[in-house]
Amino acid sequence: MDPKAERFRALHVMGDPLILFNAWDAGSAKAVAEAGAKAIATGSWSVAAAQGYADGEAMPLDLALANIARIAEAVDLPVTIDFERGYAEAPARIADNARAAAEAGAIGCNFEDGLADGAIRPAADQAARIAAIREATADRGFFINARTDLFLHSAPETHEGLVGEALERGSAYAEAGAGGLFVPGLSDEGLIERICRDSTLPVNIMIWPGRTPPLRRLAELGVARISHAGGPWRIAMNALKEVARAAHAMEG
Repeated sequence: MDPKAERFRALHVMGDPLILFNAWDAGSAKAVAEAGAKAIATGSWSVAAAQGYADGEAMPLDLALANIARIAEAVDLPVTIDFERGYAEAPARIADNARAAAEAGAIGCNFEDGLADGAIRPAADQAARIAAIREATADRGFFINARTDLFLHSAPETHEGLVGEALERGSAYAEAGAGGLFVPGLSDEGLIERICRDSTLPVNIMIWPGRTPPLRRLAELGVARISHAGGPWRIAMNALKEVARAAHAMEG
């Protein structure tokens, strides 16, 4: 097992969450590492945007893998990647791609059950894909953060009725080999607490400004991992625009 993968797995502690301030390239990963991060995570939206692509696997896989390798070389921390839907449909192809990501330096990935059209893949089909990744990367201890998009693609008032299905999916994904359950879009304190209490896997919450509880409260609710998703990219780009605007304003 990769020692960094083992170290990364141990960072998922209920009530003492791993904070992931998502990076998008080697330079941003180094900055996040120097700020005291325990691990580096990428977000697909910001990685794609930094290279001029749309999100949703529009960025070529070869370029994504090269980006992973550069990040892994730039920092001495565990690096987990947003692998979206695995850049393939067939489990065997997804397994090959995950193995390539591991060989490029990733110790884990996010792997989502949402489809491009907003639908959710059947749980059994997604579990088969997770199992294929696990088999292909078992020797490395690759950490599969199983993401369910149930809450991301639905209205908040429907979320309570989706908790049961999310927990069932989490159990199926855990049996297939996942190491974590990612529930982006969920922001209600009571529902987060219920998911964390009843999940067979450590729970990952995505920060949604103005909607998700503060970090300390998320820890109290039992969250084990907190992702900032595309927030860091937006912060960096907004800051760049401001200083560029000020510089150009001096031209006249």
